[in-house]
Amino acid sequence: MPERIAAALRGELLDGAHPVGTRFREEELAERFDVGRHTIRAGLRLLVERGLVVHERHRGAVVAALSRQRIDEIFDYRKVLELGALRMALAAGADLRPVLAEVERLEALAGRQPRPSWRELTGVHSAIHRAIVAAAGNRRLLESYRYCEDEVRLLLTFVRPDFDAARLAVAHRELVERLQQGGDAAVAALTADIDQGGRAALLTALQRAEESARRLGH
Repeated sequence: MPERIAAALRGELLDGAHPVGTRFREEELAERFDVGRHTIRAGLRLLVERGLVVHERHRGAVVAALSRQRIDEIFDYRKVLELGALRMALAAGADLRPVLAEVERLEALAGRQPRPSWRELTGVHSAIHRAIVAAAGNRRLLESYRYCEDEVRLLLTFVRPDFDAARLAVAHRELVERLQQGGDAAVAALTADIDQGGRAALLTALQRAEESARRLGH
């Protein structure tokens, strides 16, 4: 049951249903899921482990705010894993067709009506980058990458207004074409995707939020 509760709340978080500062109250969740509070606590601990919420003293599980430190930590972690895995894959002449297959899934979503949900989009986006890591053929690298996947998807809810399926599809088609070229072009393309596509977009969203907070404060 804790896993089921965590899965339900995870889906809501990845859809952007719970804004920054949301506090998950154990008594409300216990009533909603018709379970005891110890079961709720176990489910919330799973979300903490996945980086989706933080545990604050006297407040419990809370949706953490966006910060420069948080953005840099998660994107530096991604860079170490993804670029290392890509270099290993290129050195071994690994098959990158699984990456292409995931990009084609993203393109299919971009052309679909009705429009896909944000959770679907970030799910396929995550699968593209997981396929890059998997191409290295190293189980431990892949396990390490899975550790950060949900948090990356949660952070991307902050840039939802700036991206749509078509824009993501175009960017990742260009990325996979550069990856297939191999060498420095592949490494540079992945670096740009992580730093300019992801990190920079989140820093812009953070700046917008800070400016909005200052205006409201006045």
